[in-house]
Amino acid sequence: MARASTPQGHLTAPSRTGALLSLTAALVWPAQAALIAAVFAGLLSGAPTISPLIAAAGFFTLAALRAGLEAAAQRKLARAAEAVIATARHQIVQTESHAASSSSLGNAGALAALATDKLEALRPYLLRYRPARLRSMVMPLVILAIALWYGWAVAVVLLLAGPLIPLFMALVGWAAKEASARQMVEIGQLSDLLIDRLAALSDLRLIGAGPAAIEGFHAASESLRHRTMAVLRIAFLSSTVLELFSALGVAMVAVWVGFALLGEVGWGTWGTPLSPFGGMFLLLLAPEFFQPLRDLAAAWHDKAGAEAVLAELADYEAEDRPGLPGHDLPATGQPPAGPIAWRGLVARRGGVLIRYPDAVIAPGARIAITGPSGAGKTTLLRLLAGLDLPAEGTLHVGATALSEAHLPDWRAGLGWMPQAPHFLDRSLRQNIGFGRPLPETVLDQAQLGPVIAALPKGLNTVLGERGAGLSGGEARRVTLARALAAGQRVLLADEPTADLDPDTAAAVTAGLLDFAAAGGTLILATHDPALIARVDQVIALGPEEATP
Repeated sequence: MARASTPQGHLTAPSRTGALLSLTAALVWPAQAALIAAVFAGLLSGAPTISPLIAAAGFFTLAALRAGLEAAAQRKLARAAEAVIATARHQIVQTESHAASSSSLGNAGALAALATDKLEALRPYLLRYRPARLRSMVMPLVILAIALWYGWAVAVVLLLAGPLIPLFMALVGWAAKEASARQMVEIGQLSDLLIDRLAALSDLRLIGAGPAAIEGFHAASESLRHRTMAVLRIAFLSSTVLELFSALGVAMVAVWVGFALLGEVGWGTWGTPLSPFGGMFLLLLAPEFFQPLRDLAAAWHDKAGAEAVLAELADYEAEDRPGLPGHDLPATGQPPAGPIAWRGLVARRGGVLIRYPDAVIAPGARIAITGPSGAGKTTLLRLLAGLDLPAEGTLHVGATALSEAHLPDWRAGLGWMPQAPHFLDRSLRQNIGFGRPLPETVLDQAQLGPVIAALPKGLNTVLGERGAGLSGGEARRVTLARALAAGQRVLLADEPTADLDPDTAAAVTAGLLDFAAAGGTLILATHDPALIARVDQVIALGPEEATP
């Protein structure tokens, strides 16, 4: 993902074009104001210089042009914002799909919040702030030049009132940026809390911790509410400051123009009295001098929010998270075959080195990796699956060393059965076969017949990401069927019978042993004595294998 430390880094050519179109639309207003001023000046002086019908036709023609330019600007800006957000989301998904470690920003909830709610905070910035900033840089100067043409008094008033607005907005903006950053952190934490509690919903009900969980949600939501209200308080404060100075500026221009037209004030022009046309023209332009600054102030908080999101995005991009080994290399379709052997194998897990005893696994063998929790059983399975690379030692399949170049082919011949099942929001059939034909023997090996019969639509039942409608044992059997469905020659299973009742554990064990009986190599990480008793070889790990 390309690093972007500022919002400007995410601007695209369409957004710049949209900002220019928006500026062009704003520049139409002085011409419209001139037509209105000419009509009213003629009525005041009794000597019309333009027909009201012609002025009206010109005014509405310019209004249509202005509306068309603004609509074209919004279309360009909307496309640019959608492209920026979609690209950032795609890059986050790509990073997560290939990363071999979790992000330091938080769990799945925090990353989901970043990819959804937080990235959406870039949309108002891209739609409003960039055009408003360009208009605020150009329009006040154009109106100031027109005011100077008619006299210096109005120009002085605008010069005094105008710069105070961005000065105070900058002071308020610093506080807004900090408040927005704190709010974004709270959103990520609340998303993490929601996902954690949803995952443990059944356990919370069993132990009667529902009220405590609700109280935790209430406290977290109240904290987010306070953060949000802090941002809103700053927004109202900045709006008050803006309206005060703009109202004072317009009022002072109106007072001077009124007295100048009455002849009570003889100063402020370049020697000639202010004409009715000039007075009306200046009155119509004075509010437009402050309008771009109003727009910029309204978008200033969009900028603060976007900067908070982009700072988090930059931190995410800057993380040193190695990708899945060999993920960007093509598979040749010729997976290595032969005995699986390792010598001097060492894995790094955080700041700990895990040393494994040398071993050789013959094709078709049934192997159990045992040991206490934390001894490195799952880590060894990850090394065998090519999900991580060893810190030291060698790992061979037959005569082939499992380097990154060979990992795509090796993984293509593996079945993987994780301890925590995960499902797609698709049908049971798609969750098992991923679009491939589903052999009946696979369903029989995994003993899924009763499970399929109990589901309302059988294999076509949509499971959802949490495997709705499946018990823990049924979900484990589905993952077994998934591991067997591609006809792989090696199956890695992580605690396949953990937390299962005896009958379900026996059914899963039978499915695993059927796979081995058909000639597959079965490698298990397990604590289950009944399963350990059914294997050919045990690789025992102990706490002494893990060293700092």
